[in-house]
Amino acid sequence: MCGLDPGELSEFLGGHTPFQSASDDELADLAAGSTVVTFPTGAVIADYSAQVPGDVWMVRTGHVMLQAADGSAVDVVEPGGIFGYTPLLTGGGMEFVARATEPSTLIRLPGQQVRTQFATPAGLAFLASSAWSVTAGSRPALVPVADSRPVGELVHGDVLLVTPDVSVRDAVIRMTEQHVSYALISLPDGEYGIFTDRDLRTRVVAAGLSVDVPITHAMSAPARRVTADLTAETVLMSMLESGLRHMPVTTARGEVIGVLEDADLLAASARQSFMLRRSIGLAADADELQAAAQQVTHTASALFRSGTKASATSSILSIVIDSVVRRALELALAEAPSDAGTPTSGFAWLTLGSIARREAMPSSDVDSALSWRDDLSPAGDQLRAIARRTHAILDGCGLPSDSNGAVASSPNFSRSQGDWARAARGWLEDPLVGKGLILSSLLLDGRVVWGETALHTIPAAYRRMRAEHPNALRLQLLDALSGRVRARSLRDVLSRRGGTFDLKSHAVTPIVNLARWGGLVGDVASASTPARLEAAAACGALSARDAATLGEVFVMLQRLRMTHQVEQLIVGHSPGDVITMSELSPLNRSLLNDGLREIAAVQRRVGNFGIPAV
Repeated sequence: MCGLDPGELSEFLGGHTPFQSASDDELADLAAGSTVVTFPTGAVIADYSAQVPGDVWMVRTGHVMLQAADGSAVDVVEPGGIFGYTPLLTGGGMEFVARATEPSTLIRLPGQQVRTQFATPAGLAFLASSAWSVTAGSRPALVPVADSRPVGELVHGDVLLVTPDVSVRDAVIRMTEQHVSYALISLPDGEYGIFTDRDLRTRVVAAGLSVDVPITHAMSAPARRVTADLTAETVLMSMLESGLRHMPVTTARGEVIGVLEDADLLAASARQSFMLRRSIGLAADADELQAAAQQVTHTASALFRSGTKASATSSILSIVIDSVVRRALELALAEAPSDAGTPTSGFAWLTLGSIARREAMPSSDVDSALSWRDDLSPAGDQLRAIARRTHAILDGCGLPSDSNGAVASSPNFSRSQGDWARAARGWLEDPLVGKGLILSSLLLDGRVVWGETALHTIPAAYRRMRAEHPNALRLQLLDALSGRVRARSLRDVLSRRGGTFDLKSHAVTPIVNLARWGGLVGDVASASTPARLEAAAACGALSARDAATLGEVFVMLQRLRMTHQVEQLIVGHSPGDVITMSELSPLNRSLLNDGLREIAAVQRRVGNFGIPAV
């Protein structure tokens, strides 16, 4: 044990939930009944599988891992976090061992006084926010993000549905009893409101409202919801992008059959992406952001190794990179001198390339572009300077800029919305002038990650390309067909080597380009590669069979790429797409060769038949 000034201990306790609303006297009594204990690395702090201790622990310094009986990690508790309250309140049911992962100092809190604090609004908020993990032992096994089953098969338990006149206090009590972190409110117009742990913290406790107010004063309405036929992967992507932890699931007729929480869709390793995005968003300066972002590729690697499909891993990786880019841009804007006249709004930051298509790999670099309102054109140089600083921050995050110069600090990739619209018209009229074919392909993949979406004007100009600009569309096709697949590079042939192969350049890119062309035939400009292939089949640019084949080969290639790059990360190498054919397993080598033949066959068929008539 070690000593700690009582005033300092009270101040530390009062700065963390659930004690933030405690009075000075209550904090002083709590501190008087507490002791401070230090533990070396690996020491067992408490064994909840053997008994139910009467104390609750708060981490002051260091980190504590909570491990299940099989040794797997349940959670990691950081400074300010507490554990042991669930066994205390429920009398058991959570069997785990708390172990220090580094030299750590903890505060042992008297159980009865902590129990009293859980009856306060702040305590209720804390319980509601942690309720999803309270019953981890009773929930079905968490499904990996790769799950492609309909979400209707994943909902479980009774829906907590309350009336609009119920109080916040009563709703939270019922949330705690049912071990959920939400309540659905049935509204007179047939819609639903939703009240969550976040609403309790931000709209009640932080706002100083009484917990006896009607729940309609703090709910969100109408609640966003999904139908039961959507896949788990699709719903997860929607939840990740919108930052939601709860998603009501309904029948096609709108009847609620359950509410999915993030834990229903995420394996333990996938929750790291949520925590990582939170630390990225809270980064106070470039150094903090760069420290947090060093975990980006590690998180993607952990996701994939835990069983998540390559496509889902790529999507989550893209979303996390988006959050790093947004925060880097915000920090760059904050660093700009106040007298520089740099606009803080009225412009949009676009991510290009594979990240924009939600197909990022650990090796992906950051392509970008800027578009601003026409009246901000005099500030173009200032905005490009912000772009340079943003990319400098991103370089330090381990997210390098595009090596070919597709970055927002370049005049080619930073223009007013009017200039972009005029450029698009010029590219459509003559794609061979001014690298129009290349630039248009990059911008068509673009996605706004910060700012006004309407400022990205390129996709709208290309949505009726087949009807209005058939010659430009034919050039897109010729460009797509120019990337011939090949199993061996010319350098390998000349040197008589066994063969290396670039998975991206010689296999993935031909599919991406064909899909982009096929999407344009179907008046779909910006979309993922699978979505473009579906559009190509729907409009007849590709046969349904060819589109399905390319989709399957694309999934296989992305899996090979992710496997290869994760293996490189594990041994400490920089990830890349060049593989040695002899190192592939016989099965993967066969799949790759078959896939290459399928791509070449589709290219031949498309080249023979060309663009379908309007």
